[in-house]
Amino acid sequence: MGKLFGTDGVRGLANSELTPELAFKLGKAGAYVLTKHTREAPKILLGMDTRRSGGMLAAALTAGMCSMGADVYNAGVIPTPGVAYIVRKGYDAGVMLSASHNPFEDNGIKFFNAQGYKLDDSIEEEIEALIEHGLDDLPRPTHGQVGEALTEEVALPDYVNFLLGIVDDKDFGGMKIALDCANGATYEVAARVFSVLGADVHIIHDVPDGRNINHDCGSTHMDSLVRYVTDHSMDIGIAFDGDGDRCLFVDERGKLVDGDETLSICANFMRDQGKLAKDTVVATVMSNLGLSLMGEKLGIDILKTGVGDRYVLEEMLRGGYNIGGEQSGHIIFLDDSTTGDGILTALKLLCALRSWSKTLTQANTFMEVLPQVLVNAKVANDKKHTYGDNPDICREIETLERRFAGEGRVLIRPSGTEPKVRVMIEGRNQAEIESEAKRIAALIEKLLG
Repeated sequence: MGKLFGTDGVRGLANSELTPELAFKLGKAGAYVLTKHTREAPKILLGMDTRRSGGMLAAALTAGMCSMGADVYNAGVIPTPGVAYIVRKGYDAGVMLSASHNPFEDNGIKFFNAQGYKLDDSIEEEIEALIEHGLDDLPRPTHGQVGEALTEEVALPDYVNFLLGIVDDKDFGGMKIALDCANGATYEVAARVFSVLGADVHIIHDVPDGRNINHDCGSTHMDSLVRYVTDHSMDIGIAFDGDGDRCLFVDERGKLVDGDETLSICANFMRDQGKLAKDTVVATVMSNLGLSLMGEKLGIDILKTGVGDRYVLEEMLRGGYNIGGEQSGHIIFLDDSTTGDGILTALKLLCALRSWSKTLTQANTFMEVLPQVLVNAKVANDKKHTYGDNPDICREIETLERRFAGEGRVLIRPSGTEPKVRVMIEGRNQAEIESEAKRIAALIEKLLG
């Protein structure tokens, strides 16, 4: 058996790679590992996004968890950070069914512990080991010890109240806000939150049908939101991804604002308020060089981790920092949440704009974004970690690194969630770095694909 867990849970093509049989095993092993020290019948919260396969996999997961004596409370469609928040209110564990920004035919399973954090590598390895070797040895509760499948009816309104509670200024009146809900898990929550705050809210891509999640919409496909913002003279556009743990912005001119820029704005606002812990932001190696240059200029330390919000979170917890995130729009405000939260991020940025009485364009002046290109090479999952073993690929990468030394950088890495190798090049000349990134990606596909 290959490694099940990637950087963000277990993902795969629903009913082919991520089958009901595997979901049942994950439910069984996950429930045992996460609740084996509870004294009473454990309670597990289950949420999902809007994918067609969600119901099928939820049934299998629930069966596995109930077979271990856990009571499973199904919250239905709710953003991933909603599960992370609600699980802290008396649950022993949480599980979310989502493949985030992936197309609808994929799905994924990610677990949370009782504190609302994603699992450490050691816990995931324990779950994997049970699935491979030890499921038959687990106890089989019977009679009154079998778990129940129940409905959690207050999770969504509780999560909405939590989001509203973090906003000091409860009046966003006069702001014209366009929301792209990606036909995903935020389609109901986001509308409630921003409407209660008094904004003039225009919502697109909020009619999920099980197949249209992330399809030409959301934070990975921003064109339709850009058009809407400019065509309707909106003050700001906000795009979520399928499970709602990230967001990206469009300013009033139709310009995209990514996660690095969002970090720069929010960190400077927090410092203005005296709330930026240790004057530090935690980012990743994929963050734009402009973020580091901003830090040097303004006296903010920019720490970099491996790619993945779990590694950002680990560094934040280790060092006592309270903001971190990724260029993709995963931003963690650790004073408020244990994971990235797109709606929370949007509220934080809007509060900064209101406090400064600025538009997004006027506020987004802290960092200069250097040209950066990311090209994906499609490579089978079992080969994507082997690019560093190929001498021809290594030779081309080393040549390119020498060429851009001092004027940019080259970063090659396997995707943690998809069958791809990501080629990122940063430099001063846009045309040059695009050409080189495409060339390296094509070479990787040719030799490994």
